[in-house]
Amino acid sequence: MTVTQEHVAPPALAPSPDGRRRIWLCADDYGLAPGVNAAIRDLVVRGRINATSAMVAAPGFNRSEAASLNILNAGTQRVAIGLHLTLTAPFHPLTGSFRPLVGGAFPSLQDLMRMAFLRRLDRAALAAEVNAQVAAFTGAFGRAPDFVDGHRHVHLLPQVRDAVLAATRESGPQAWVRQCAASGSLSQRLSDPKGLLVDWLSRGFRRRARALGVPTNAAFAGTYTYTADADFALLFPRFLALMPEDGLIMCHPGRVDAELERLDPLTTLREREYDYLLSDEFPRVLAEQRVTL
Repeated sequence: MTVTQEHVAPPALAPSPDGRRRIWLCADDYGLAPGVNAAIRDLVVRGRINATSAMVAAPGFNRSEAASLNILNAGTQRVAIGLHLTLTAPFHPLTGSFRPLVGGAFPSLQDLMRMAFLRRLDRAALAAEVNAQVAAFTGAFGRAPDFVDGHRHVHLLPQVRDAVLAATRESGPQAWVRQCAASGSLSQRLSDPKGLLVDWLSRGFRRRARALGVPTNAAFAGTYTYTADADFALLFPRFLALMPEDGLIMCHPGRVDAELERLDPLTTLREREYDYLLSDEFPRVLAEQRVTL
């Protein structure tokens, strides 16, 4: 396990013997909808991604979907499987004590952020929900998560991060957490306000993870403005160029179906990401930049 001043490297990712940079390419939102789940499994089988995180609080997540993913690691591990902690609407908590609720669902991201920054979340109820989602993952997959991250990056928020780091530490020495600090200069990221925010939030998150001995990825990329004209094929090589060894790129591949349209505003861009990761261009760019998964 490599330790630097900035991070503790996830122990599962060893240096490549041929000098290529080895990175994580993580598909978020497994369990969100059938079209997302099928696309992620397809990319795992094809060797186009090497990590995914599961939303155990999504209504479509169940043991069958977990088994369909888990079986892909039979014999040889193809994919790291993590928990995608979910604390925002329209999803519902797994515990009865989480507050506040809006119509029985989690609050909006904006309301959750406001309460987290004001330190007004109930710590005991928050810890209970985080632990319940870890337990639901363990029950579905038959083991603890390889890593923990957050839907809409909620795991980085004040108060939430403490519950997440405590739960991850309890999961065992191999479990790691996603930090979202980017590589590259500030000027390269000025066009990505979401990326700047999660980069800033990751400063405190990394300090706490390091103090607790919880491993993290070295760097992060994958955020962009989800507009109709966003070109993932153009963006991905830029993400890749800034990735050091042990860095992580987030992606959201999927096929649009009725469940996805009901639950999430990110729809057709998922198909664009999925098509790019299936394309011949994707492995060509990896080879050009001397990167392997």
